[in-house]
Amino acid sequence: MKFIDGKKLSRDILEKVKEEVAKLSFKPIFCDVLVGEDPASLQYVRMKAKKAESIGIRFHSANFPASISTEDLVTEIHKLNQVENMCGIIIQLPLPLPIDKRAVLDAIDSRLDVDCLGALAGEEFYKGESKTGFPTALACMALLDSIGLELKGKKIVALGQGELVGKPVLALLRFRGLDALPVTRKTENKEELLKNADVIISGIGHGKHITGDMIKVEVVLIDAGTSESSGAIVGDVDLESVTDKASYVSPVPGGVGPVTVAMLLN
Repeated sequence: MKFIDGKKLSRDILEKVKEEVAKLSFKPIFCDVLVGEDPASLQYVRMKAKKAESIGIRFHSANFPASISTEDLVTEIHKLNQVENMCGIIIQLPLPLPIDKRAVLDAIDSRLDVDCLGALAGEEFYKGESKTGFPTALACMALLDSIGLELKGKKIVALGQGELVGKPVLALLRFRGLDALPVTRKTENKEELLKNADVIISGIGHGKHITGDMIKVEVVLIDAGTSESSGAIVGDVDLESVTDKASYVSPVPGGVGPVTVAMLLN
């Protein structure tokens, strides 16, 4: 079994983005809107800010108190839409209650919605008309592409139909003319589909759910799930039990995560 090195792939992607940014006649701006002071969210925003600045993208800080109303936050986002050279805006989730998440996400100009979570941006994506996409789903595809696997004719399964991974990754595969099947709790023959799959892309967030007895030899596992187990972050794949069966696995951490940030900035 080989690990797909997401950290290296992330560096390679960001290096190319850095070269592209250097050719621009202006300095692009990226904004991550943070509401409240959740430590984990704050740390994640700082990391993205550091990555953006390292490749020549200016980071615009937009921090608001947890007490802000939905109406006021929407107004602030409309202001951010108008900032000169603004090229991407995302909302750090989760938002504090009782803020209306849908109203806030939909306030982002669809041309700047690089998380693709606004209704219009999502609609354009699923029609194949968007220049942006869901970064985690794009990261899954980038990891697959990095191993040079010929996907035509392969049995591909997307475990889970979440908004960030399962649904958009199926769309990305479909855009390439590939057949892929969704597997959810309600799928009647899910055990059979997983057992016969050549590629499994998982984003269910159920720690160590995929074990060696569930998969076939030489399967490729793209693990986009994260959960906590005994104080550590783990993925959907039980790495120990799949060692002798899988051909490639994207590890957690160090797989999809770093590439997601790279695809976001890309």
